[in-house]
Amino acid sequence: MNASSRPHSLSRHPEAHRSERVGWLRAAVLGANDGIVSVAGLVVGVAASGADNAAILTSGIAGAVAGAMSMAAGEYVSVRSQADTERADIAVERRELAEDPDSELEELARIYVKRGLAPELAHEVARQLTAHDALGSHARDELGITDTLRARPLQAAAASALAFVSGAALPLAAVLLAPHQQVEAVAIPTTLTALSVSGALAAWAGGAPVLRGALRVAFWGALAMAAATLVGRLFGVQV
Repeated sequence: MNASSRPHSLSRHPEAHRSERVGWLRAAVLGANDGIVSVAGLVVGVAASGADNAAILTSGIAGAVAGAMSMAAGEYVSVRSQADTERADIAVERRELAEDPDSELEELARIYVKRGLAPELAHEVARQLTAHDALGSHARDELGITDTLRARPLQAAAASALAFVSGAALPLAAVLLAPHQQVEAVAIPTTLTALSVSGALAAWAGGAPVLRGALRVAFWGALAMAAATLVGRLFGVQV
């Protein structure tokens, strides 16, 4: 059997596309980075005020719990709104297909013509796809809605909350393990290292330059902790 007659299913080079990860990856990366930066900033700021370790740890745990709940709620509401919009658009397409299928067929054909197909071929493709799955074809090619990229609110909320808690665990561990007078000295470099690793992993998973991803996340984390430290030292309030 030559290569041209070989069945497609026997291909030795199946493609893995990173876009399949976008739903949970965005929420997880955002949650992890926010957990590290938010709780580290809180811990460093409170430590800079002169508070003892118990107060620093209490504020860090409270920040971790509140932050995780906030991230989950925010992601759910945001992605739920996207899902509602997708559902409404699909309902419109379903109604239009029922009321005027010929116009919808022409609309699909015009989309394929704009993408480069000859008019005759575009109409044939539109006709066959409509016969196979009219609503799915319009959702994909007219609205840009696919199963891979469709909004999943619960998945986004869970990924964000779990990632936030995972990120927050690092600065909390610094509080537990570091001597009282060295919480800042331990938390800051540890946090920057974790942010660099997080940024690098996120860039790698998304197919972006790893070094750029690491530096970008570390820079904003350093800025956040510097601001928190400044506030803590300016006010110097015992918690």
